[in-house]
Amino acid sequence: MKKQPLSFVDYTDEFPRFTKEKKGEYTLLIPDMLPHHFRLLSHVLKLEGYRAEVLENHSRAVIDEGLKHVHNDTCFPALCVIGQYLDALKSGKYDVDRTAVLITQSGGGCRASNYVPLIRKALRAEFPQVPVVSLNFSGLEKGSGLDVTAPLLLKLAYAIFYGDLVMSLYNQTKPYEKNEGETDRVRNECLSRLEEAFSKKRQGKFRKHVTFILEAFSAVPVRTEKRVKVGIVGEIYVKYSPLGNSHLEEFLLSEGCEPVVPALMDFVLYCIVNNLNDAKFYGRKSLATVIFSFVYRWLYKKQKNLIRMTEKGGRYEPLHDFEHLRAAADKVIHQGVKMGEGWLIPAEMAALYETGTENVVCAQPFGCLPNHIAGKGAVRALKKLYEDINVVPVDYDPSATKVNQENRIKLMLASAREKLNG
Repeated sequence: MKKQPLSFVDYTDEFPRFTKEKKGEYTLLIPDMLPHHFRLLSHVLKLEGYRAEVLENHSRAVIDEGLKHVHNDTCFPALCVIGQYLDALKSGKYDVDRTAVLITQSGGGCRASNYVPLIRKALRAEFPQVPVVSLNFSGLEKGSGLDVTAPLLLKLAYAIFYGDLVMSLYNQTKPYEKNEGETDRVRNECLSRLEEAFSKKRQGKFRKHVTFILEAFSAVPVRTEKRVKVGIVGEIYVKYSPLGNSHLEEFLLSEGCEPVVPALMDFVLYCIVNNLNDAKFYGRKSLATVIFSFVYRWLYKKQKNLIRMTEKGGRYEPLHDFEHLRAAADKVIHQGVKMGEGWLIPAEMAALYETGTENVVCAQPFGCLPNHIAGKGAVRALKKLYEDINVVPVDYDPSATKVNQENRIKLMLASAREKLNG
């Protein structure tokens, strides 16, 4: 009898699986996206018994490894992530027979649903024994082997809130510091203090930890001078990842600018609201709708507390209020537009302008259709609302040179400096 071709599901089932029994034996490699946040998130996983490690390999060799297995028109973020995995596995640092790779998936109509098959295809060619662990809440990959409990999710939520605050205060302090390196010292001190709090199961003392972080950064001596503020929006990976955006934040700091980077929690709330909107717009109500509604209210309340505490301090601009983001989105695009980062991109650009950041870099993977539509495609509508908004879309892909990317941004900065001084 002729053998039938393997179906998609059968094909993926040929790969090794990460099971709960491997929890303490296997090293979990995590691709780097947000250095402050992922330091805390990996620490939380370690406290749960996982041997988690965030990858920090950012060389050109990473991109070259990714190009061997991912077509350059497929997805630049996937290429970067797969390149990091393979470069690390080939480094000799890890026992590849006891190593797994961890990836988060948000679901949706693009790479957010296709990461795992791409990663498995690449690993099958070079390291077929390495399992892929998917952390997702959309049912894409079941039985990942991760013991995802409510207490763990609560810890991860706190880690994101604290990471957002540290990132925001760091960027608002670093360009103005009088003593070089002091902001970096305070950042590391805050992260170490937070790691200790998680180790002692005291991460829930929200007000205490937020107060400490605010006071620590406020104590850094700064110069009182004006700097060009530049917001960074776009596809989530290239918006945040130093590998994906050619170290954009560092470049802006080197140019004497203040980078303004939206919170990761905004993306989490965006994903939750999209599920609630499915019920509202399309009648897709279920038990999950009730759960997501409860989670949203709890997270939003925490975000409001964080904003109030920052405002009370008086020195720093607080993170965006997510309901303000939703209202800003409604001026430009419908909240039913949720492919890729969807309505969140124009919402963040509008909110940045309304809170004093007129200059924006819209970072996109080349050929990422959803984000080109919701990002670059929304600029004209934003210009009609905010005449002075200064947006430069920048594409990131393996063939784009860092010099060309930075030159595009420098043209925007020249205009911004002229206006600041004029």
